[in-house]
Amino acid sequence: MSTSLGALRPRMRRALLAALLISGLTSGAALAAATPAAARAPQAAPARHVVIVGLSGLRWSDLSPTATPTLWRLAGQGSVGSLVDFAVLPLTCPADGWLTLNSGARAESDHTDAGCGTFPAVRQAGAGATVAALPGLIADNQRFHNDPSWGLLGRSAACATAVGPGAALALASPSGAVASYLPSPADLTAGVLSRCPLTVVDLGNTDSSERSVALAAADTELKHLLAELPAATTLLITAPGATTRPPHLQLTLVDGTGYQAGLLESASTRQPGLVVLTDLTPTVLGWLGHRPPSGLVGAQLTRGSRAPSLSATVRGLTARDTAEQVWRSTHNEFFWAYALADAAVLAAIGLVFWGATPERRRRRARWWRVAGVFAVSVPVGTFLANLVPWPAQAHPAAWLYGAAVALALVIGLAALAATRRRDPLAPFGLVCLSTVAVLGLDVMTGSRLQLETPFGLSMLEAGRFYGIGNEALGIYGVTALFGAGWLALGFLRRYPASPRPALAAVAAVGVFAVFASGWPGFGGKVGGTIAMVPCFALLLMAVAGVRLSWRRLALAAVSGLALFVVFALVSYFTAVTGKSDIGTFAGNALHGHAGGLLLRKIGSNLGSLSASMFSPLIPIVVVVTGLMLWRPAWFALRTMPLAYTAEPLLRPILAVLWLMPVLGWFADDSGVIVPAAALPLALPLAIAALAAVAYRYRSSQSSEQEGPSAVPANADGRRPVPAHDLAAEGDRRGEHPGVGWRDPGR
Repeated sequence: MSTSLGALRPRMRRALLAALLISGLTSGAALAAATPAAARAPQAAPARHVVIVGLSGLRWSDLSPTATPTLWRLAGQGSVGSLVDFAVLPLTCPADGWLTLNSGARAESDHTDAGCGTFPAVRQAGAGATVAALPGLIADNQRFHNDPSWGLLGRSAACATAVGPGAALALASPSGAVASYLPSPADLTAGVLSRCPLTVVDLGNTDSSERSVALAAADTELKHLLAELPAATTLLITAPGATTRPPHLQLTLVDGTGYQAGLLESASTRQPGLVVLTDLTPTVLGWLGHRPPSGLVGAQLTRGSRAPSLSATVRGLTARDTAEQVWRSTHNEFFWAYALADAAVLAAIGLVFWGATPERRRRRARWWRVAGVFAVSVPVGTFLANLVPWPAQAHPAAWLYGAAVALALVIGLAALAATRRRDPLAPFGLVCLSTVAVLGLDVMTGSRLQLETPFGLSMLEAGRFYGIGNEALGIYGVTALFGAGWLALGFLRRYPASPRPALAAVAAVGVFAVFASGWPGFGGKVGGTIAMVPCFALLLMAVAGVRLSWRRLALAAVSGLALFVVFALVSYFTAVTGKSDIGTFAGNALHGHAGGLLLRKIGSNLGSLSASMFSPLIPIVVVVTGLMLWRPAWFALRTMPLAYTAEPLLRPILAVLWLMPVLGWFADDSGVIVPAAALPLALPLAIAALAAVAYRYRSSQSSEQEGPSAVPANADGRRPVPAHDLAAEGDRRGEHPGVGWRDPGR
């Protein structure tokens, strides 16, 4: 007998109240745990003098006590960190870095990703200089919608001196004028350095000649500069851009009051020892006693603790760059290997056990189940591989992927051994819940497992430094939804008289997954919130037996957007979450400056369709798989209706597994990358789960009959409604069917 809507409303209200209670508890934990980095470090008094020294292309692997003694000594007494110098293109040229320092926003000079162009000419004019190309560069940068504040660095001090062409580009006004200019660091004297509060020095480029020669010359010039520095000077040494590919993490160090022997930290990255190029300008403004404008995307650098040994610290920073190079050189190959291995193994099993007899189908389903469990175990194995110090090994790529495969095998075997044959979906549910738990807890505690793993975050791309990455978003959402659905199935079997335990389980998984990913103090993932919340809402309705209407669909569709707005306003108006992209967006939106960011996001989303020659195929695959789930008869699929008959809730579970990456596609700036990265996990999961349920294992004495009559009745004597009957009934009522039950004799 169908459940009446009137009887369901109290259940839904109680489920919603439980979900709100869990949300409140999670929010309280988030408020207590999320402390902004800036709040942990007291702000130092304004510096009397600030000197910025730039040496393009400088990396931590270049430093040693013998080759660069001056830089080594400064690193020992100051705070150090790796610099992500990404501006607009993956190849950030020196001129790009200096222009970004000028405005506090990412900027690009006239070049392509294939190589750097000619550095803008600097013409000396009396005591100053002119960069004639700057007005044209400013006009060209308008297409990027980064909202730069041109001339911001030069306006930060009553007077500022530029030394070298890069420094002139950093201090030039929008018209290209530089008030005080010296062409060479050799012209620096104590009088010049003490004359103005701000001095910017360009020591050139490590790739301009033989690298060791360029490093030795720069170290000697730096030694001369240090001898002339006035007292109470804060010194920033950085590496604005490089002329060679591939990109690397570069060097940044600060020596001055409040930065003794530490690691540089930034609220922009939330990673110890990692800062971004856009952090430098607001940091200098803070040193000079100015409040950075609210529109700046960067954050002020602070000091954190580090190991007593400088050599160990430098090895750690160098290993981080090694990890980035492994990610860059193996990332695409890993995805191809993962996807092709899935396809090859599933196809091989289908060929080996080809046939339509019941025994052949059961054997095929059994081995697809095993293969599917291992396929689903791969992502969590890759993240846990970061527990191994693979970047410091002699063969880091072999260590990373060897550890990932080994861990995936262990997880898959453990899931199969723990569940045996009692529940065909149990190993999938356990692995999915483990994946969500690992990723969610990692995001809450600093996202260390996300860094440089195949599905994780690349620092060099400068897209995200914490939280769920674009390529992991679909995997995170799919595993969370399937894990919640599996728990609901178990509770519905155990408590057939009431859906409340099942609703509570789905709500608990949903709240954990959404808050870990979306709360600004944790992951701050906009696309994850917008995509996952509607899917969990639909899954709750399915578990409760609520039939869908256009009104309920509309409410579910906007639920994720509504929660995102709440998160954004909390981040902007309170300090408990620290600095976040969500809070910055809220501030820009409230002040009418969010247009540029939205245009960049839309452009990036559309651009994902041309990221590779295979990108246009992803929408076709998404549409075809959606049609297969909606109308399996159109494709003559036999297994899917049998599985829906055996477990009616499996249909809405698979529906939301399809919907979540699709919503992520439109909600996230990475576009089709979200469903593309989820496919190697989602397809084997769906195929194996459907086969395992449709042809669940029976003893040799049991009936060989398949189909609805072979499905055992529930404890109360009722059988699941066949999927085709539900679809037909839903079509007659003009509504999408939920999960329902009917009497066998109806």
